[in-house]
Formats: sequence, C-alpha cells, structure tokens
Amino acid sequence: MTHPIIADLEKRYTTKSYDPTKRISAADMEVIYEAMRLSASSINSQPWKFVVIESDAAKQRFYDSFANKFQFNQKHAKAASHIILFAHKTHYTRADYDKVVDKGIADGRTKPEEREAAYSSFPFAELNTDENGNTEAWTKAQTYLALGNTLHTLARLGIDSTPLEGVDHEMLSELFADELRGYRCDVGLALGYRDESTDYNAGLAKTRLAREDIMTVL
Repeated sequence: MTHPIIADLEKRYTTKSYDPTKRISAADMEVIYEAMRLSASSINSQPWKFVVIESDAAKQRFYDSFANKFQFNQKHAKAASHIILFAHKTHYTRADYDKVVDKGIADGRTKPEEREAAYSSFPFAELNTDENGNTEAWTKAQTYLALGNTLHTLARLGIDSTPLEGVDHEMLSELFADELRGYRCDVGLALGYRDESTDYNAGLAKTRLAREDIMTVL
C-alpha cells in the first residue's frame, strides 16, 4: 500500500539508542503538545497529567528514578531529547468531571442551561469505580489512548520514540511529587533522534502479524 500515513508508520520503530546532541525543535514540540491535548478519552474524561522533561535538572531526577529497578531504560533519561510522563488520576470523581463540563460550556459545546444534562455520561465512570473510589483500571487505559496518539504524531513528524513501561511509579511519585500532585505514572515516552551508530534496532526489518491473522471484516 502506498500512502503517507502507512509510509510513516512503516518507518517507525522502538528506538534503542538516542543521539544526545540532537534536540527536537520548539515548533515540533508545540505540535506534539497540541496533539496530546486533543487525544481521545472515554466520556472525554481526560483523567491525565503529562509531565514533560527537557531540562538537564529534570532529566537527572528522571535518571535517579531508576535507582531500584528498570535500569535498562535509564540510558534514555539523559540521551533522549525529551521524556514525557503519562500519569493518570487513580480516583476520578464527579468534581473532576465538573472541569470537563465547564470547559464544554466555555467552548460553546454545551449551553449553560444544559449543564446538568451534560453529566449523562458520568455513570460510565461510576461503573468503573470500585468500592474504595479507585478508578485506575479505567483511567490508566485512557493514558494509553494519549500515548498511541502521540506515537502516531511523532511518526508523522519523523521523530524517534521509545515507550517506557519500565518506570518506577513509586520513585517517580517521590521525585516528581510537585509535578504529579497525586497522579500515578506507570508509563513514559522517550523521544528524540536515533544514534545511527549504536541503535541496533534501526536496521532491522519491521515485523507484524499478517492482517488476516488479526482482523475480521464483516
């Protein structure tokens, strides 16, 4: 198939080594930020917080978060141009959804007099809330929607990336307490530009299961 989207996704792979001298431009980062903000989420809940790590001081904190485990990802902390922490709210409430509803009114999507009707979708959040008020099985899933959207955006921009499920959420909660403010981070994303001389994954053939093995069209 010949299509620009497919061509970009064919070239995308999980980068194993970054060139620390190459930085993503401010203009491209603005596109990435806006794409993240526009990510889809269940009932438009947006139960996430994105922490962007770009300064040397912040990268050192992220580097230090690997003190106890997942050291195989530690090298990306300083070599990648940026790291993004995808964090989710573990106890999502109606008060959190208030912000979504009020923004809908401010944006003209919802009429002020229809504010209460805008909560008609919130019972779905309640269905995903346990007896202790925990919603993280649901809210964490939303961060992966944003992560997937970001990966696609990076592929279109020709920027390399590495999803990082190997992060220590306890250490991150401690070292980035002021930024996370109670949100939990179980996945991050390194982005930048590959080191052609050391990234063994760059030259390997891309492999995926055949379409007929994973897809049924009715």
